[in-house]
Amino acid sequence: MKVVLPYDAPPGVRAIIEHSDLGIALISETDAGHLAREMSDADVLLHVLAPVTAAIMQSAPKLKLVQKIGIGVDAIDLDFARKAGIAVCNLPGTNSAAVAELALGLMLSCLRRIAAISREMHEGRGWPLRPDLLDGAGEIGGRCVGLIGYGAVPRKLAPALRALGARVVAHDPAAKDADVELLDLHDLLRKADIISLHVPLTPQTSNLIDGARIAAMKRGAIIINTARGALIDEAALLSALESGHVAAAGLDVFAREPAGPDNPLLRLDNVVATPHVGWLTDGTWRRSIGVIAENCRRLAAGEPLLHRVV
Repeated sequence: MKVVLPYDAPPGVRAIIEHSDLGIALISETDAGHLAREMSDADVLLHVLAPVTAAIMQSAPKLKLVQKIGIGVDAIDLDFARKAGIAVCNLPGTNSAAVAELALGLMLSCLRRIAAISREMHEGRGWPLRPDLLDGAGEIGGRCVGLIGYGAVPRKLAPALRALGARVVAHDPAAKDADVELLDLHDLLRKADIISLHVPLTPQTSNLIDGARIAAMKRGAIIINTARGALIDEAALLSALESGHVAAAGLDVFAREPAGPDNPLLRLDNVVATPHVGWLTDGTWRRSIGVIAENCRRLAAGEPLLHRVV
């Protein structure tokens, strides 16, 4: 069985992949020609970030499975996969700890201005610091943190937030057996000091956080997004950050990726940005490879696949 992974893996991740016994063909995600050659006889395509289009799947006559490494399948042409009889699976839970920890890290960085202060230190201006980097530095303890979505990631995040003294609330109409107070979205936006997004990107959630909902937030709120960039109207967020209505944003995802220097959000000191790496830890890769190996075994044996979406 031939398994193809278009991903520019760093050396440590490459070693994990190469020791998997799956014989994964690892190629650069920007080398379209190499991808086309490898896909001509591929059985399984592993998906990280680069879109899996109808054209890519059409170029692979033997393709039986697109295996998402992660949760969100919005970058895969699910309609084409369904019509072509290509299974699509994801990996719920394998990256939950990593994403939860980055969300917490972004919250702390926004509250303590870690990124901006680090830049000042590197440039020799750490003592004395600018007053605006000192005034208003905050703590998670005593704040209300609102989690939009209450799946695997926020369920790992909530206990850590409570341990630091936060009040944790959530909005998720589908949540069952939630161990936090559930609010409707308007109430959460009105009450939360920190708002963290944990929902998939769908037609219903696109621009979920728009200008009107940002206006409904507390002045001085902090927004964290480790889910999908298009959940937020970036122009409205930019305006709110510039006015101070939103105090800071911690963003691992953007509406257009990779986010480049032309994105005005990246010019602001009160934005902490990372390039869609919330999921990316050695632990995520090891857990993911284990499930991928099992799904490849099941595919070869004709058994039901784990976590099938299509």
